[in-house]
Amino acid sequence: MGGPLSEVSNDDMEELSLYDPALLLSLDFFRSPAKFNPRISAAVPGETWLKVRPLQSGDFHRGFLQILSQLTKVGDVSLTQFLNRFAQMRASGDYYVTVIVDTRYDKIIGSATLVLERKFIHGCATRGRLEDVVVDDTYRGKQLGKLIVVTVNLLAEHLGCYKMSLDCKDKLISFYKSIGYTLEPGNANTMNIRYESANDKNINCNVTGSKPENTEPS
Repeated sequence: MGGPLSEVSNDDMEELSLYDPALLLSLDFFRSPAKFNPRISAAVPGETWLKVRPLQSGDFHRGFLQILSQLTKVGDVSLTQFLNRFAQMRASGDYYVTVIVDTRYDKIIGSATLVLERKFIHGCATRGRLEDVVVDDTYRGKQLGKLIVVTVNLLAEHLGCYKMSLDCKDKLISFYKSIGYTLEPGNANTMNIRYESANDKNINCNVTGSKPENTEPS
């Protein structure tokens, strides 16, 4: 199920889901310490025109890359590149990109990614990593940042992960604490080595501290 996909339109192929959509219906939102008011879930996300589902092969045309560009630099990604990366992720079975759709406009308005890390430690256990959380700024006030994060948290638990990890900016620490995350004693900072380009020999070390603010992901 994971060969390269050629550049075709939505009308020329049946859309594929990155993972089984039925997994989202099995999640028990009462297991999360997150407080929703009013109560919502992946199955019932509040507004009747909202839908939570796996990333689909047709989402290139629904603004998936545009929503990611609100988070970070995406670059000039072609449809062929998108479909081939989608096929690679789907074949690996370790990527659970979950999106929120405004069905009125058939538009992606939020996304979060669960990546599974297969370990030898803890009896060959699996750790989950939360990546690329973003919700369109114009949809604030609908608890969608909390909804998409809790959805992938519960998905990680359902898939047997022994823990879920993330890196976040200082201003988001309070938000993640409110939905069950804790700072690891003695390891509250995040350090990265970024390789800017093949021609750039400089290595940048970025250190993030921890000054909480009460905000949600944008």
